[in-house]
Amino acid sequence: MSALAPTLQAFFTDRLIRQRQASPHTVAAYRDTFKLLLAFAFARTGIQPSRLTIEDLDAPLIGEFLNHLETERGNSVRTRNARLAAVHSLFGYAALHHPEHAKSIQRVLAIPPKRFDRNIVTYLTEPEIDALLQAPDPHTWIGRRDRTMLAVALQTGLRASELTALTINDVHLGTGAHISCHGKGRKQRITPLTHATITMLNAWLPERAGAPTDPLFPTRQGLRLSRDALERRVAKQARTAAQSCPTLAGKKISPHIMRHSTAMRLLNAGVDITVIALWLGHESVATTQIYVHADLALKERALNRTAPITATPGRYQPTDTILAFLNSL
Repeated sequence: MSALAPTLQAFFTDRLIRQRQASPHTVAAYRDTFKLLLAFAFARTGIQPSRLTIEDLDAPLIGEFLNHLETERGNSVRTRNARLAAVHSLFGYAALHHPEHAKSIQRVLAIPPKRFDRNIVTYLTEPEIDALLQAPDPHTWIGRRDRTMLAVALQTGLRASELTALTINDVHLGTGAHISCHGKGRKQRITPLTHATITMLNAWLPERAGAPTDPLFPTRQGLRLSRDALERRVAKQARTAAQSCPTLAGKKISPHIMRHSTAMRLLNAGVDITVIALWLGHESVATTQIYVHADLALKERALNRTAPITATPGRYQPTDTILAFLNSL
């Protein structure tokens, strides 16, 4: 067995699990990265994964692996960069324990992440949110669960993993009603609830029953909803809602889109961006800046504040039909 195998094992057991206390999601993501990398290295070199050395995983091979992810597996640049971050983390750990391979390790650590275009975020308008909340069938248990779950998601902006991890004990409906959760980075976050959401939860909790540690939004078998199951339920209700709100048909609705919608509702209500960052559990306010770029109406209001006093407020509209045609090209 080469030095790579015990280093990789120690990286997971010592570095990730014991020292960093990484979440199961992080461990699984890193695990999948190295399963793909070792399989790729075996296909390229013919060397069994347990016999690969640190020198075998050199910078050219890592570069080929990253290209393979994009060109052959069809992964996005974000996924490619996430895989590279896992590789960098392993090689940073290996540099501390195997200085004899310092040159090879440094060449791998020098591989940069790839730049990519950031698209403007998609979010739901108020009519679309109303249509989505009215989509679940209130005469069925599944419908009542889905409607309450969508209301909580749209009002709190919880991540998909945070929403499915909620337990009955996380809901507090007394004075200062709120939901508490342990979010990304093991940060505990408390989100206040509106009167409408409190009303839905007051109706749902007696029907849900169960122990305090049971899932708040379970499957019919009482188990925790998986991320895939949550996404399927959201997509199903979005298709139903599109029948009464056609604009939903042109959007791919997901739990993350609902999170974006929460941020945009807060932003349009005049909530400070630093408060929105705390609300969503963002590590940095810079992450929250994407929502400012997404709202044209917000920019127009800012532009109107800078216009001369004598100027007519609003967006310019050409008066001549031929000018309007030319501007539309």
